[in-house]
Amino acid sequence: MSSLALAVRDSSTMLRRNLRHMRRYPAMTVMLAGMPVIFLLLFVFVFGGTLGAGLGGGRAEYLTYVLPGILLMTIGGAATGTSVSVAMDMTEGIVARFRTMAIARVSVLTGHVLGSIIQTLIGLVIVVGIAVAVGFRSDAGPGAWLGVLAVLTMVSFAFTWLGVALGMAAKTVEEASNTPLPLTLLPFLGSGFVPTDTMPAGLRQFAEYQPYTPIMETVRGLLAGTPVGADLAASAAWCAAIALAGYVWAKWNYNKQR
Repeated sequence: MSSLALAVRDSSTMLRRNLRHMRRYPAMTVMLAGMPVIFLLLFVFVFGGTLGAGLGGGRAEYLTYVLPGILLMTIGGAATGTSVSVAMDMTEGIVARFRTMAIARVSVLTGHVLGSIIQTLIGLVIVVGIAVAVGFRSDAGPGAWLGVLAVLTMVSFAFTWLGVALGMAAKTVEEASNTPLPLTLLPFLGSGFVPTDTMPAGLRQFAEYQPYTPIMETVRGLLAGTPVGADLAASAAWCAAIALAGYVWAKWNYNKQR
């Protein structure tokens, strides 16, 4: 059997391990969507009337505007969960046991990544379902929705690898739960909740050039049926850079631990 075939087989085994954990502890998936749903309901029903008026509409228009930022918060929270899961494997000795087995080394990491992406997509479906239940509507066709799914999967892949790297680098589980926190907070410092042109000069420049803003604008454009060319290109570039950096960092940390 070739090395690639062995890696695929072992990665599938590690993926099943992570899926079994997910099935045994479904509350983790619910919690993944819980905080974004709370923010969604808070911003729409408490602040939505005022903020929606600033956008030239009302609460319904603000729900449409804010949903991409909430989805990115969900992905950021999932990356935190991945970081904690990896750190637990590292500190509890299970990875050391895997090292004694005749398995592809990369499969331990890819199992975490694939399992986390599936869990993240389930969380995103829950968030979108709640948004629809409270009044979100979109004129986007099937092609646009597939585009949204592709973009969110791309972002999830990139941020999951970063979460794996942060979990590998953490000395404790507590550290692993804290270091990815900016991934959840960055939508607030972008176009997630208010347009960037309403921000003071210094903050506006940061908001416009940080990775979350083009991603949120891409999702927002796909849902609204507006052009997303430049934002989509920037989103793909950011995701490629983050995924590559996370993969190289995670692999380096994994290989140096003999």
